[in-house]
Amino acid sequence: MRRIGMMLGLVGCVGCANLTRGLNAQYNPDTGEYETPQQETVYLVPAEDAMMTARRILEKQRLGVLEEEGGLEMYSSLRDPGHAAVGLRTQERYYIKAERLGPRQSLVRIFRLNYVEANSLIEKGLLNTPLRMGRWNGASRLDAGVPGGHVESPFIRTSMDGAPMDESFRLANGYRDMVFEKSLREHLEVAPALELVGGNTPVPMRSMMMEGWGEADEATATLAPECGTPLEGAASLYSAGGVLLVADPLGTQEVPTAALRMMCEATAQGLPVTLALSIPASEQPLLERYVASDGESADAQEFLTGSAFWRRTYQDGRSSRAMLWLVEQARRLRASGKDVAIAAIDVDKAQGNEREAQMAQHLLKAQAARPQAWTVALTGSTHARTTDVSWDGDFEPMGARVARALPSTRALDVGFQRGSQFVCRYNVWEEVECNVFAISPTQEARQSSKQAAGLKLFATQQPHGFHGRLYLGALNASPPALQAQRQVTAANFPSK
Repeated sequence: MRRIGMMLGLVGCVGCANLTRGLNAQYNPDTGEYETPQQETVYLVPAEDAMMTARRILEKQRLGVLEEEGGLEMYSSLRDPGHAAVGLRTQERYYIKAERLGPRQSLVRIFRLNYVEANSLIEKGLLNTPLRMGRWNGASRLDAGVPGGHVESPFIRTSMDGAPMDESFRLANGYRDMVFEKSLREHLEVAPALELVGGNTPVPMRSMMMEGWGEADEATATLAPECGTPLEGAASLYSAGGVLLVADPLGTQEVPTAALRMMCEATAQGLPVTLALSIPASEQPLLERYVASDGESADAQEFLTGSAFWRRTYQDGRSSRAMLWLVEQARRLRASGKDVAIAAIDVDKAQGNEREAQMAQHLLKAQAARPQAWTVALTGSTHARTTDVSWDGDFEPMGARVARALPSTRALDVGFQRGSQFVCRYNVWEEVECNVFAISPTQEARQSSKQAAGLKLFATQQPHGFHGRLYLGALNASPPALQAQRQVTAANFPSK
């Protein structure tokens, strides 16, 4: 009896080394401590998509999955994490509950449940004290001020009601599995942006509606650009003939705003500036006419009506509202007397290495046309790399090609906090979907609460080909400036 009691104590103490910090604690790099989170993540995807993603993570671990009717609860098959003697064995499984907060807002809670065989001895009168399962109750409250952000709800009050039982083993305890939840968030929010090129038929202007970027008129055409304050740490990058590549995550407000701040500071120092954008080179004549215009309603109408790019049926982050705003600010900067030009460096149809080669050619041509100008280019993160990528030895990014021709080229990636972006991605159903998604940084690009916004240069070029990082804080989505008057989703669409 004493031996059984001692063994039961060992079984009950599985993971005891972690109890001093709490089984559902999460490492906070800002404090260096393990802390119990006080907020829950709201995913900007339908609950069904989040649950299917969790299911695929389980299946990759070779676990069977049982789903309750309705699809908002599921649990994995039991597995034995050890090799204890019969009567003292333990088993564990995952239990996952989703809560639908809106059509594209969901909560997912993932528990790891521990079952012990020893509790069956209680029924036979061999032991006096069973191992008890913690049951937590409490309601969650959505923070309406953070539409894609968090739910305020201490994890220790989250209910496990409905957790599955087992005939042979008794449920002893359970806790929120923060490692699994981190993996789920990475699958849903650390995803590459797709740039839809080729075969994207433009929609007639009469079928489009403009939001957030009002048509220019005589009252607004002469307004000064919205420069803001100089960007901290960027002054050393401004030089005649210099080229700066910025790895734009696409579809956010913050990157175009940072680009304008740098343009304003560079022109204030007397430098000509060329702004290079991921817009097809076929749009160059339209851009030049608009930037040289007075910015009146007729000018804006001519620009947008003649453009196939801004009127594409399926819009990705390259044609965001913020990017069109940046074009207008460049026009105003030029109208104020500064030497500013815009270069369209993308392509209409090419993909892969052919696209990278043409983009590099367009950028080098724009730089050669204005050799005394400082050139800043906003492109997707892969395009901006000045070294080859590790996952494909045959692929050479645009940035690597430009840096080979102009060794003084510099590239910045972006550091940020969790936020949102308008982007096209493959969803869990293997379809291309263009919408507002939450975006989380990689651990490397994560901006801590102690890191101020601004630019930080590295001592040496990093292996990924970047020379510094542009810290922007929490990102905010910027939808397309022109949208078809019906909801569209791209399926099986060619991308980069």
